Order: sequence, then structure tokens, then C-alpha cells
Amino acid sequence: MVESNSISVHHQNQPSNMESPEPPFQETYKSLLDDTKPAPDNDVVWTIEERELPLIDLSRLNRGEEEREDCKREIAAASKEWGFFQVVNHGISRDILEQMRREQAKAFKRPFREKVNDEGLNFSAGCYRWGTPSPTCLGQLSWSEAFHVPLADVSGLDGLTSTLISSTMEQFAITASDLAQKLAEILAEKIGHNSTFFKENCLPSTCYLRLNRYPPCPISPEVFGLMPHTDSDFLTILHQDEIGGLQLVKDGKWIAVKPNQEALIINIGDLFQAWSNGDYRSVEHRVVTNKLAERFSTAYFLCPSYDTLIQSCVEPSVYRRFSFGEFRKQVQEDVKRFGHKIGLPRFLV
Repeated sequence: MVESNSISVHHQNQPSNMESPEPPFQETYKSLLDDTKPAPDNDVVWTIEERELPLIDLSRLNRGEEEREDCKREIAAASKEWGFFQVVNHGISRDILEQMRREQAKAFKRPFREKVNDEGLNFSAGCYRWGTPSPTCLGQLSWSEAFHVPLADVSGLDGLTSTLISSTMEQFAITASDLAQKLAEILAEKIGHNSTFFKENCLPSTCYLRLNRYPPCPISPEVFGLMPHTDSDFLTILHQDEIGGLQLVKDGKWIAVKPNQEALIINIGDLFQAWSNGDYRSVEHRVVTNKLAERFSTAYFLCPSYDTLIQSCVEPSVYRRFSFGEFRKQVQEDVKRFGHKIGLPRFLV
């Protein structure tokens, strides 16, 4: 989850045209933007290598014993070396993914007033978020908007103005939940723990969907779509469009992830790094902006309840025991105080 730049609607300045669908980035962050001179279009501001993530075909889990074990080993190896990998034959149909993209695009085209005031979609108050609450520099500004939706808001929502987005989100959530549980069990098994921990603690009622939109940014690439962060969950399942923009740290340097429309991206979160005693890596990542094109993505976050205790499955432990609620509270306090997340280093023994 993205507390490192926890985007919110609580800005002091509101746009003059509340009927426009666009968040008022230019008005709200005028003082920061005025201090920046956009780079000429022909300038190469960032030269970052584009690479493909490890690609794993999950259909191999349904084949012979040898191939199934090879597939599991690849999942664990990628989680240790990269903290990221991508999967095909994952069980979420192309129809669901395409319908999800169409429906979230419609949701973001609603007037800004409706999104801010939680009108029309009947999600919990505050699900719509945009920008960054109090950035002190451009590096803390995220040029994006999102619906961050508890799964409890998705299941059985009869009151939605659009029942189509409700049913589509529910189909996506159900299949993503199954996939996340399967991957978590494999990762636990490969470090020697055939654990029921995830089935018992990561329930549909404690997990989240996040629908992201990254509008075109006139001063790209000086501003991030999503500032650098690690995820505060166990696992994240991400479907992104063909525009690209996701970058992550590999071997001490940033690399760009090559989009693959057939694949879902999986990344390890902070909680899995702590639970695995550092075997699996929660890796810093970010999204860069695009001057001309908007970008959409959909993320599923595998989370426990706030009172769930996170402790290493082996001893001696690198991290002290903590609850998920304690972790999130510390992250939010650090973001408020320092403008960025500190995360797991706060919980070292």
C-alpha cells in the first residue's frame, strides 16, 4: 500500500471548475511548479535501462511434479533476487482486465466534485485520493489520482450507480485474492513453512483494490506519477496498461519495467520481507509521468487485519514483532514528519 505518498483530497485550494474531471494540480501546487523550469522536449533527462521482469508461466503448477517444483523455485528465486516478477496464465481473464480498464476510465471521468465528495460510487468516505497533502518539493509530489477501495466496499454493492463496475471489480478481486493466496503459500513453502497464516489472517475484508490514473504531466519528468516507495502489504498484484512508467531498484540502480499486456506484475511487500526474515525483498519502486499520455493501472493488496502480529518465521529475527496497525501508524507519522516513508528500518531488532 502506498502510504509513502498517501494521496488525499484534503487540500486547502479547490479548483475553480469543479465540473472538470481533472484534479487541480496546476492551481494547488502553483508555488512548487513556478519554481521549476520544464526541460526542453529533446533533452534526455533520465537515461534508464528498460528490462523485462522474470516471467513465470503459472500453468506449470498444474503439470508434472518436476515442472511444478521448478515453477515454485522460480517464484521464490525472483522474490529473493528482484522482489518483483510477472506471471502469465494467472487465472484472471483478458475480458475481466479489459472491462476493468474501461470501467475505471469511466469512474475517473466523473466531475472532480463528485469524486472529492464520494458521490455516485458509494465507496467508503475518503476512497478517492489525489496529489500529495503537503509536499515541500517536487520530489514529494505525486501527479496521480486513485480510488483506494476496501474489498468490503466491493462485495455485494447493490447501490452503485454503475453495477457494471461493481461486478467487474468483484470478479477481479475474487480471482486476484485466489492468486495472491496461492503465491503466498508457495513463498512460505519455499522457505520451509507450510503455513496457514495467510488464509487465516489475509481475509477479503482486510484487503484492498486501488484503481490508479496518471494524467499527462506538462513538466514530465521532473514530477513523479508516484514517488519512490515500498508497499506496506504482503503481496501486490498489478495490472498496468501499455504506456509504461513503472520503475524499480535493481542492483543499486533504477530500471524501467517493460510493459507486458499478457502478464500481471507481482511484488513483495514490507510485511513479507519481515515475515520471511529478509529472505524475500520489498523493493523500492516508483511511477514516472508522461507528457502526452494518461496511464491506468489496477492493484490488489494482500493485507492482514490491523491487529495481526507480524513476526519472523525463523530465529534469530532481524525485525522485532509488530502489528500491522502499529506499522501503518509509524509509516503515516514518518510521512507527515519527514515527507517520506522510513518503513522496516524502524522495526529492526
